[in-house]
Amino acid sequence: MTAQRVLLLIPPLTQLNTPYPSTAYLTGFLRSRDVACDQADLGIEMVLRLFSPEGLQLVFHLVRELGDSLPEEAVRMLAAEQAYLKTIGPVVAFLQGTNPAAASQLIQPGVLPQGPRFRGRTKFARSVPVEDRAKQWATFYLEDLADLVQATVSPHFALSRYAEHIARAASSFDSIVAALAEPPSLTDEFLRRALWAHLDRVKPTLVGLSVPFPGNLYGAFRIAQAIKQRRPDLPIAMGGGYANTELRLVADPRVFDYVDFITLDDGERPLLSLVEHLSGRRPRKALCRTFYREKDQVRFASDPSTPDFSMNDVGCPTYHGLALNRYLTILDSTNPMHRLWSEGHWNKLTVAHGCYWKQCTFCDVGLNYISHYEMTPTDRLIRQIEQLIAETGRRGFHFVDEAAPPAALKSLALSLLEQGITISWWGNIRFEEAFSPDLCRLLAASGCIAVTAGLEAASDRLLEKIKKGITVDQTALVAAAFKQAGILIHAYLMYGCPSETVQETVDSLERVRQLVAADLIQSAFWHRFTATAHSPIGLNPAAHGLRILGPEFQGFAENDLLHQDQRGKTPEWLGEGLRRSMLNYLEGRGLTLDVRQWFDHSVPRPRVSSTWVRRLLKGRMVEDDPQAERRFVWLAGQPVCEPVGRRTRLILPGRTSDHAVTLVSQQAQWLADLIRRSTLQHTPSRPYPPLREAKTTFPGTVKEFEIFLGSTSWEKVRSAGLLLV
Repeated sequence: MTAQRVLLLIPPLTQLNTPYPSTAYLTGFLRSRDVACDQADLGIEMVLRLFSPEGLQLVFHLVRELGDSLPEEAVRMLAAEQAYLKTIGPVVAFLQGTNPAAASQLIQPGVLPQGPRFRGRTKFARSVPVEDRAKQWATFYLEDLADLVQATVSPHFALSRYAEHIARAASSFDSIVAALAEPPSLTDEFLRRALWAHLDRVKPTLVGLSVPFPGNLYGAFRIAQAIKQRRPDLPIAMGGGYANTELRLVADPRVFDYVDFITLDDGERPLLSLVEHLSGRRPRKALCRTFYREKDQVRFASDPSTPDFSMNDVGCPTYHGLALNRYLTILDSTNPMHRLWSEGHWNKLTVAHGCYWKQCTFCDVGLNYISHYEMTPTDRLIRQIEQLIAETGRRGFHFVDEAAPPAALKSLALSLLEQGITISWWGNIRFEEAFSPDLCRLLAASGCIAVTAGLEAASDRLLEKIKKGITVDQTALVAAAFKQAGILIHAYLMYGCPSETVQETVDSLERVRQLVAADLIQSAFWHRFTATAHSPIGLNPAAHGLRILGPEFQGFAENDLLHQDQRGKTPEWLGEGLRRSMLNYLEGRGLTLDVRQWFDHSVPRPRVSSTWVRRLLKGRMVEDDPQAERRFVWLAGQPVCEPVGRRTRLILPGRTSDHAVTLVSQQAQWLADLIRRSTLQHTPSRPYPPLREAKTTFPGTVKEFEIFLGSTSWEKVRSAGLLLV
C-alpha cells in the first residue's frame, strides 16, 4: 500500500491578515492520525506576487498594451508607474509589520502616489495615531492598485474575494465552465505559479481544496483545472463551507472533469476515508459523505458505520507551513471593533461545534455545522491554546463558534485564570441573559476583548417571528453588561425579513442608533435577508408569506433563493441608507441626526422613543438573589484585616485600586474567609463556594444576610472583584 501525502490548499481569496482556519484544523487532525499533510494559502501568495515590483511591472506593461481605451484613472496611474514601483516594497513590508518605523514617512506628502481611493479621505483627526494613519493610507494605496488590476488586466480580482459573482446563485455549472474556458488572467498566472511550487515541493498523492465562500470557488476550479492539465492522475477533493451549503445536490457530471471528490460537512472523517480509499483500505462505495463520478453519473457515498470524530478527538489546529509573518494588515476603518477582522493574526479555535439554540428560521439549522452541537472539553481547549501559543508565538485567539455557550465560556475563563494563561480573545455569542455583568467581568479578566452576536432584526415582533429567542431590551441590557466589563461588541443585523415593513426598518435603525450612541455596540453591519434552501423559511416559504421565484436548480449549486414577500416590501434603496448610516456611525459621525436623513426616499418617522436606551439602563436592577445557583469567584489579591476598635477594617486589593470596608469583626472574618475560599484555584476537589452556602455561614439571621447583600459595604466588595457566576 502506498503511503499517502495530502496537500491542503486555500484558494483565493478570504482575508489578507490571517489564514482561513479550515486547512489548519484539517492538517492538525490528519497529522494526529499519522497522515503526512502539508498546507498552503495560495491567496496570500498570489497577492504578494502581484504587489511586488516585478508583479506591478507586468501589470503596467499589460495595461499599456491595451492602447488608448483606458479609463482616465488608469492613465493617471500609468503616469505614476515609477512611484508605485519604488514604494510597493516598503508599503508591503510596513503592512506585514516588518518595518513599523516607515509609518511617519508613508504619510508625508508626495511619498505615496494617491489615486481615487484617497479622494476626500486624506484628513485625520488629531487623535488618530501615526501608525494608523499610515496603515489607512497604505490600504488606500493597495486598493487603488487592486482597482486598476480589476479594471484592466484581471476582472476577477479583488482584495477579499475572487470572481465571487460567478459563484453567486450558480444553479448551473455553465457559468463556471465558461469562465474557465477564458485564457488565464495575470492573477490566474500568479496563482498557478504558486501552485506549481507547492506541488513540486510536496509531491502529494491527494490535493484538498477548501472552499469556504463563493469568492473562493473560481480560484478552486482554476487550481483544479491547472492540476488536471499537468497531473491528470492526481486526485483532487473539494470541501468547505460553500460545498456544505450549496453543493448538497450536485448532479452535473462535468464538475468531476476538474475535481474527483466533493465532501460534505465536517471534513475530518471524509478526508481520512479518502486517504484510506487511496491506500487500498476502503472501497469507494464506503466513503463518507462524498460525491464522485462513476460511468458519467454522479454518485454519493456515506458509510453509516464511520461516525464523525468528537471534539476531543480532532487534534489541534496547526499553522505549520503557513508563513504568518507574510500576511498583510488592511485597515479600512479605525473603528476598534471593526479592525479585529483585518488586523493581525488570530489563532482560531472552537469552544463548541454547532449551535445550542438552533431554532432561528433564517438559519441552516438542519445542516451539520449548526445541528450537531458538542462542546470542546475545557481541558482539551486549554491544551490547544498552549500548543498554539508555543507554535505561533501569538497570544491572540478568535473562537469561531456559531454561538459559544455561556457555561463553556465561564469554564474556559476560570481555567485560563486558574492556570495563569494570558491571552486576548474574542468570539461569537448569542445575546443571552446568562451573560450577566459578573460573567462579563470574569470573561474580561480572562482576556476577552470583544464579542460578536446576531441582533438580526431590532424589532421584537420580527425577532419572535424568526424565532431568535431574544428581545431588543434584553440585547441592550446584555450589551450594557459587556460594556461595563470593557468588552467591545459587533452586532449582525438584517433587513427585509419576511413581512417586515419600512416602518419597522426605520424603527430598527433608530434602536441601533441609540445603541451605538450609548456605546453599547461599537460596530454593526446590515445584511439583506436572503431565503436559503436549507433554512426553515426556505424549506417552507409559504408558511412565512414568501413565494420562491427561483433560480431553477440545474445540477450545480443551490442555496440563495429569489423570493417575493407577500406580506411586506423592502425597497432596494433602504439598504443603501442603512449602509450609509452605519459607515458614519462606525466613525462616530451622525449619531444625533434624525435617522430619516440617511435615506434617499421619504420614510416614516421612527415610533421608538428617543430616550428608549437611556430609560432602559436607568431602570435596570442588578441584585444578588440568595436563591440563585451561582458561585463566588474572587479576582483580586488577598484582603488585609486591621482592627478598628471593636470592628475590623478589610483592605481589599483590587485590580486597579484598593477598596476598604469596615465591619463588625464577625462579619469581617466571615467575609475574609469567603474571599479566601473564592480565590482562583486549580483544585476540582475544592469547588468555589455557592451563594446558598454563604447564606448559611453568615454570622446573623437570614433577614440580616439579605440586608447585608443590599449594603454599601457589600457593593464595595463586589466592585473590588467578588463575582457571582
